[in-house]
Amino acid sequence: MNINIRKLAKDEKSPIELLLTADPSKSIVEEYVNRGDCFIAEKEQQIIGVYVLLPTRPETVELVNVAVVANQQSQGIGKQLVEDAIQKARLKGFKTIEIGTGNSSIGQLALYQKCGFRIIGVDLDFFTRHYLEKIFENGIHCRDMIRLSRDV
Repeated sequence: MNINIRKLAKDEKSPIELLLTADPSKSIVEEYVNRGDCFIAEKEQQIIGVYVLLPTRPETVELVNVAVVANQQSQGIGKQLVEDAIQKARLKGFKTIEIGTGNSSIGQLALYQKCGFRIIGVDLDFFTRHYLEKIFENGIHCRDMIRLSRDV
């Protein structure tokens, strides 16, 4: 699939509605978009995907949001976004890339592991502590954040 992935320009608005499909908290999304680098995937001048890279510690960056528009899912775009994020992290000199996802995010957990990430921990009750509304995915209450990491 022919898509173009580029960094969002300073004068462009982030695709907040798409970002909110991966993280339901507008205030949290706006906060990390302002601190990190937002990248968008386009096909025929339409935004079809997004991710955000956020430096967290020396030599470490976190991939904090990966989202693909609903009608473009299951076509390998998410994998392209994750692989692009890994490449961009490497080019920026980071040694480690991390990602966190919900315990109920079964598809995302599989994708990240296929991209070489390994589970390094669990932040118990992360989503119940940081989100006002309960989150359910795949019929599972999303409570815990599964933390994954890989070398770049």
